[in-house]
Amino acid sequence: MLFRMRKKTRSFISVIALGLLFPSVPRAQQTAAVAAVIQVTDQSGAAVARAQVRVVPAPQAASKLESDDQGKLALQLKPGGYAIFVRVPGFKNAVAHLDVVNADLPQSGAAQLKPAQTFKIVLEVGGTAGSGPVITDSPPMSGKDRLLVLAYPYHDPTAFSLADLKSMPHITAIFHNTHTNADETYSGVRLSDLLSKVGAPIGSELHGEALTNFVVATGADGYQAILALAEVDPSFHPGEVLVADTMNGKPLDGHSGPLKLVVTEDKRPARSVRNLTTIELKLIP
Repeated sequence: MLFRMRKKTRSFISVIALGLLFPSVPRAQQTAAVAAVIQVTDQSGAAVARAQVRVVPAPQAASKLESDDQGKLALQLKPGGYAIFVRVPGFKNAVAHLDVVNADLPQSGAAQLKPAQTFKIVLEVGGTAGSGPVITDSPPMSGKDRLLVLAYPYHDPTAFSLADLKSMPHITAIFHNTHTNADETYSGVRLSDLLSKVGAPIGSELHGEALTNFVVATGADGYQAILALAEVDPSFHPGEVLVADTMNGKPLDGHSGPLKLVVTEDKRPARSVRNLTTIELKLIP
């Protein structure tokens, strides 16, 4: 009797092990690509043909992505979240987040075709991608009098002037400088606020593959520092990451300013980039 019980126990354990090693068919089906259609229209509802579309993460076996004469682009996408970027001359650039779901249908007899999931992108007439700083097709020159933000493929290169930055909401944060053993009070714009203006996946959009994004901050002398995008997002990580323009109530001097990246959670100021000129958002290939 004892031998039989042990034999049954071993068989039960073997079944569990096989279940872990070889996922069931329904689970495998959940990762299969499903049909999706991007429908591009103008504000009147008319189809917009030849719209250039970028999908992040990119679908496999995708070549040139653009809408057809009916403004439609048919894709095969695995279930999950996607960032969609649409660009057409004469219209403002559009950015949208799409959630593709696995819409399994009950099977009865012959296989049934799943209906394509349709996502509508409505474009606004205009030559720029929204209000605020000017967006150009070629990267604007960086320099001490402006901050260049590069966020491809989320947005075109954008230059924020000192006046642009001054007009944005500021916060104040204290950083203890271990080099001088003194507390420094900085005021500036949250880096997350700047990145949100160029379509970066901040806040509720920061999940999944977006967590592999990182930021490269560069100073006028070529000094660089890297932060994970999650470190920049205040809803995800404690502390503040500022593009600061004042310290202790005074404009930054020529040694540090006019702009400086400040990371308050760092124990050393190694990532406090002086003479900040460029912020670049990158994706791990």
